[in-house]
Amino acid sequence: MFFTTPSGMSRRHFMSHMAGASAMVGASLAMNHSLAAAAATLRANNKRCILMWMGGGPSTIDIWDLKPGAATGGPFKPIRTTGDLEICEHMPLTAQVMDRLSIIRNMSTREADHDRGRYYMHTGYVPNPNVQHPSYGSVIAHELAEYRKELEIPPFVSIGGGSEGPGFLGMSWAPFNVDSNGRIRDLEMSVNEARLQRRLASLQMLETSFISENRGVAAAEHAKVLDKTLQLMTSQQMSAFNVAQEPTAVAERYGQTNFGRSCLLARRLVEANVPFVEVNLGGWDNHDNIFPTLKDQRLPELDKGMSALVQDLTERGLWQDTVVLWMGEFGRTPRINGNTGRDHWARCWSVVAGGGGIKGGIAVGKTNEDGTQVDGPSYSSEDLMASVCQAMGISLSTTFQSSNGRPMKIANGGKIIKELFS
Repeated sequence: MFFTTPSGMSRRHFMSHMAGASAMVGASLAMNHSLAAAAATLRANNKRCILMWMGGGPSTIDIWDLKPGAATGGPFKPIRTTGDLEICEHMPLTAQVMDRLSIIRNMSTREADHDRGRYYMHTGYVPNPNVQHPSYGSVIAHELAEYRKELEIPPFVSIGGGSEGPGFLGMSWAPFNVDSNGRIRDLEMSVNEARLQRRLASLQMLETSFISENRGVAAAEHAKVLDKTLQLMTSQQMSAFNVAQEPTAVAERYGQTNFGRSCLLARRLVEANVPFVEVNLGGWDNHDNIFPTLKDQRLPELDKGMSALVQDLTERGLWQDTVVLWMGEFGRTPRINGNTGRDHWARCWSVVAGGGGIKGGIAVGKTNEDGTQVDGPSYSSEDLMASVCQAMGISLSTTFQSSNGRPMKIANGGKIIKELFS
C-alpha cells in the first residue's frame, strides 16, 4: 500500500500530526462521554415524582377504559380527549390534558385484597413476613439523595394519608405525613429553647448509650430522624408547606377540597425540589351505589385536582422533569353486583402515567369487549415501577441488601413498558 503525505510535509511530521489528531479525537470522545454522564446526572437531579394514590380500588372500567354497549359497561359514556384515546364523560377537564397523560389498560395483578394490593402496588413485591420492602417514595428519595444535598425538608412527603414505609432502607427514608393544608402535627416548638436543649442533651446521652451497647438499629435510626426534625423546625424551606400562600384563583382552579389542596401542595413541594410526593384520595371501595358516588363525588373532585396539577406543572416548566402516576391497589369487577356496585378485581385494570419524558396521549394495551380480561400482553406492578425508575433516571441494575442479607433488585426486576418511551 502506498502512503502519500500532503505536499511539503514529511512522513514523520505527518504522523506526528495524526497522533495529535487522534489524541484530540480521544479527548473529544472522553469529553462527550463526560458530558453525557453530566447530562444524566442533571436529569436525575431535576427529577421528581407525584403519586396520586386512590385508596380503595377505583373502578377503572368506568373512568379510563369504558365499555359502552356491553352488559358490564355501566351508564357512563366515553368522550374524546386531546390525546388519541377516550375517557369518562365525567372527567371533562382531564380530557383537555390527556395529550400529556397515557393510560396503561393492560395491568394484570393477583392481589385483590386491600392491604396486600396496596403493599404490592407501592413496592413491586408481594407481602413477605420475613422482609419489609421499601415503597416507591423511599426508593426514589434514597436514590436521588446525592443530588438533593441542599434539601432540608423531607425527600418523601405523603399528603392527606399515610403511605407504605421505607422497609429495610430504614426510617431516614420514611414518609413525612402532612394534611392537605400542609400542617405537620407536633412539629411546633412548645418549650423555650434552653429547656429544649437540656432535654435534647439528656436524650442524646441515652441514645449514645443504647447505640454503643449494640442494642439494634432503632436508637440510631431515631437519632437520625430527630436531627432531621430539628433541622426542619428552623428551615426556610418549610414555606413550601404553606399552601395558604397561593392566590385564591389558583386554589379555586384545583378545587377547595382536601384533594384539590393536596394536589396544589404537591406542586409546591416538587417546585421546592422534593423528589417524591404522594397525594391521597380515598373512597373508591364502591361495593354498592357506585355510579352516583362516582358521578357526584369522586370524579368531579379527581377531575378538577388532577387536571389543574397537570396544567400547572406544564405552565411552570416542571412537566418534563416530573413523573405523575395515578393508581389504586386494583380495579373493580366488570360485573355489576346486586347492590349496584362493583367488587375487587385485579385481573385487568388501568393506571395512568405521564410527565418526566413519558409519552402522553396514548392507551397502552387493551382489554376485551366486556373488560373481563386483558387482550394480549399484560403488565405488572414490577413493570410499572421499572418504568417509573426509567423515567426518573434511576438505574434498573440497582440492587439493595435487605435486613436479612438478601439482595433485592430495584422494582423486583420488572421490565420497562416500552410503549411509554417509544
